[in-house]
Amino acid sequence: MPNDADPHLTTSGVSITRKNALGIVTLDRPAAMNALDDHMRASIAAALPKFSADPVIYAVVFQSANPKAFCAGGDVRKILSAYRNNSDEGRRIFADEYRLNWALECFSRPTASMIDGAVMGSGVGLSAFNTHRVAGEKYRFAMPETSIGLFPDVGAAYVLGRLPHEIGLYLGLTGRSISRADAYALGLVTHCLPAARFEEVTSALAEAWPIDPLLDNRHENPGISKLLNYSGTIERCFSAETVADIISRLGGVSGSEAEWATGVRDDLLARSPLSLAISLRHIREARNSDIRGTLNRDYRLACRALDGHDFAEGVRAMLIDKDKAPRWQPATVAEVDEDLVERYFAPLPNGELELQSRETMQALP
Repeated sequence: MPNDADPHLTTSGVSITRKNALGIVTLDRPAAMNALDDHMRASIAAALPKFSADPVIYAVVFQSANPKAFCAGGDVRKILSAYRNNSDEGRRIFADEYRLNWALECFSRPTASMIDGAVMGSGVGLSAFNTHRVAGEKYRFAMPETSIGLFPDVGAAYVLGRLPHEIGLYLGLTGRSISRADAYALGLVTHCLPAARFEEVTSALAEAWPIDPLLDNRHENPGISKLLNYSGTIERCFSAETVADIISRLGGVSGSEAEWATGVRDDLLARSPLSLAISLRHIREARNSDIRGTLNRDYRLACRALDGHDFAEGVRAMLIDKDKAPRWQPATVAEVDEDLVERYFAPLPNGELELQSRETMQALP
């Protein structure tokens, strides 16, 4: 692989390059805030085995050419369009993305995401399983899927389920964004640097400088997490058994945090009631699962979402017509039937997602 861009590994939206000892994946789809589409995903998936087989490559960096976003999610409109033309194709796109998430988790060399701006949805899937996650000043993390009738996928439920004080459930259900100070306090990022120093880091990695001291010596304290000020209230409310109970507890918050809790409650009431129930169960089940098992459940749930109503309706309301008035089915949290939720988690009749073992993945050339 040459030092300059290899035209065979460059497609619209992403470029795959190599600079001495460093493999570089650059997301470059500015009009869509680097939303990950199938072509971008395929290019990254094809590059990883080449990087792994190259004895000169020390590390791989994921970066953005767009200062406003690392990756603002997946191109869900394209997924739905593909599904409407061929249902197998829509399911295949989800399956391939989850396979990429698993390949990133199994990759055996240092990986670093240099994140400035929004990292959401598929962007979380690209970065969450990297060995190093570096945040610039404009870093913003969110998993907003419940607002479009989906759920936190790309293995994010595994990550969210392990955050303290039920904060993972808070983030996964509300879709609210957090700053790099919050993310660093929660362990979602490993280092904080000014974005102006990202190039300094990648240049040193290209010369095979050890990544840990390289980042440790440049890390800057991002400040105090504001979100953790609410950790007690989040834990009391989001430890409730059901979504209805969470909403009820939020409504009962009094004192200085009452206004904040009311805002959280209003956010939940605007989300897909079915997505909230699915996300609650998914994140809790992920606490007792590994990443591979979480991705397998992601695929089940995604296939059911494609066949259902709320995903298409949420994308219509929020991303296509942009009227922000989705007509959810069921319309309220109280109407969500437990049997319906159970059907989403049931084994797929036409086959589950197949992911090779970690040992097999790491033994591949």
